[in-house]
Amino acid sequence: MTAPGDVDDEVLAALRAIVRTLPETTEEPAWVGVRWKVRNRTFGHVLTIDGGRPASHARAAGTDGPATVLTFRSEGEELEVLRRSGPPYFFGGWGRDVVGIVLDGSTAWDEIAELLTESYCAMAPKKLAEAVVRPGG
Repeated sequence: MTAPGDVDDEVLAALRAIVRTLPETTEEPAWVGVRWKVRNRTFGHVLTIDGGRPASHARAAGTDGPATVLTFRSEGEELEVLRRSGPPYFFGGWGRDVVGIVLDGSTAWDEIAELLTESYCAMAPKKLAEAVVRPGG
């Protein structure tokens, strides 16, 4: 059993490989788990839910765990689609634009790259966002 918040090394490595492609990002320990920021604005946060903790994420994801979840930002039509998609997606319930996804053995990492890149672009200053090459185009 892991402590709430602990994240598997392989999941962290996969997420770090995505974030590494984005300019001026920082990684830091969050109140639980790990988060990534651009200019002090969080665009990704990963943690593990275990034993129903952290409670806010367990409620939002609809699981007591163990489950690893990634929360990110979304905008416009994509936000509405993700909020209504159902599992593995969930609406964070904090902030109007926070969406989450449960990461597991069936996770499509190319999709995660797109979601994190779009989240980064939503949070980054315009000049940085314009410099990003988006996955799939």
